[in-house]
Amino acid sequence: MKIAVIGVGHVGLPTALGLAELGWEVIGADQDAGKIGQMKDGKSPFYEPGLQALLTKHLASGRFRATSDVASAIEAATVLFICVGTPQREDGEADLSQIEGIARLIAQHLNGYKLIVEKSTVPAVTALWIKRTILRFAMAQRRPEGGSLKQPTASPEIDGDLAPPAFDVASNPEFLQEGKAVENFFRPDRVVLGVESARGQEMLEAIYRPLKRPILVAGLTTAELIKHAANAFLSMKISYINMVADVCEAVGADVNMVASGLGLDPRIGPDFLSAGIGFGGYCFPKDLLAFISLAEKHGVQASLLRDVELINRERVDRFLDKLHKALWIVQDKTIGIWGLSFKPNTDDIREAPSLRIAEALVKDGAHLRLYDPQAMQRMRQVFPEQPGHITYCSSPYQACEGSHAVLLLTEWEEFQTVDLQRAANLMELPILLDGRNALDADKAGQAGFEYISVGRKNVPATPETYPAAPIPAVQELGLNATAWR
Repeated sequence: MKIAVIGVGHVGLPTALGLAELGWEVIGADQDAGKIGQMKDGKSPFYEPGLQALLTKHLASGRFRATSDVASAIEAATVLFICVGTPQREDGEADLSQIEGIARLIAQHLNGYKLIVEKSTVPAVTALWIKRTILRFAMAQRRPEGGSLKQPTASPEIDGDLAPPAFDVASNPEFLQEGKAVENFFRPDRVVLGVESARGQEMLEAIYRPLKRPILVAGLTTAELIKHAANAFLSMKISYINMVADVCEAVGADVNMVASGLGLDPRIGPDFLSAGIGFGGYCFPKDLLAFISLAEKHGVQASLLRDVELINRERVDRFLDKLHKALWIVQDKTIGIWGLSFKPNTDDIREAPSLRIAEALVKDGAHLRLYDPQAMQRMRQVFPEQPGHITYCSSPYQACEGSHAVLLLTEWEEFQTVDLQRAANLMELPILLDGRNALDADKAGQAGFEYISVGRKNVPATPETYPAAPIPAVQELGLNATAWR
């Protein structure tokens, strides 16, 4: 049984190489010739821990090959995983034009039974539209030249070219987290299979059985809904703890301690309770809006999720407010930025908070010094280097040189092991705004930083390491300067 994975992006490539590792013969097909060329040269087109090693291994083993000829991949394989993009439209709905395009291409190249597996994140009932589209266009292609199109029928007694093509559609939503995609493929919490036939179910179970993980079998639409509902719920947890962080700031509580107390409750759990500047990336923002759109389109009230989206959208504005309060005037100030990707262990900057923050700071006339372990090349495509205005740095320390503040926007492990005293000494003003609550506040203060985080108390620089200058006017009044401060 040969498998084709159509679309080899952040979902498709880990899936294709994971299936090859399980022993299947896999074709990775994508119309992006540049991406395919990179893979043929042995280079992963994006950063994902463990992915490069799998690509190297299975190009050598022969169990994976890449092609830009999607039609030939469809004809060569029995199982087709659709992993193309479903970007967000202006109205919040998912743009399914790539899905429809692949369905039409499959219809043109049905040369035998195919199991068509929808793996892209899509709204409910998309699988039914895929099936209808393939059937319609396959039948249209088989009608006699100049003849009219007869309505397809399920009767097995029809002979000749007008017999309905043999195929099944299935839904197998992905639950891959960028930065952990390879790990998630081999150790999933569950494998969800939406099927319409025993044959399709047996084939998918055979593919995933080597993982020895729980398999949930459902209908097509139910499987699709599981993915959107899961991402919307996780988005809700993040926005909830960010709202709690705002309350903590108002009353003087510590959101990290509140989150720990919540997470110890087994009904809640500790995951996705990290306060900060909000969620980004290709999945959560897009899937949340698509789920809202789906609900409202069918007359279901979705104000809960509207508030989740609003809270997330406001996180960047609140963070920038903190920066303005710390510096007063941002124009002509130098701002260091630690972290550009939307989360650690990926080079993906799609919908990353860093994009909106950088855009706002450039508009305000700030000079930026940017550093990220993996994402700078992609960031350069959005914000090209401008000498004296936008500088890409080779280390977190270089980003601090001459800066009036440094912003931690992505919780890379590298930033959690930075020598904070060295970083503070390189800065014009040692002010650190931690948008991910990734650092120890007291240690930052002891290193000489004025430390500002989310939902926790601000920590001033410790006087011993960041001595305050005398205040003549206070001394002239005969006041105790320390007490006055």
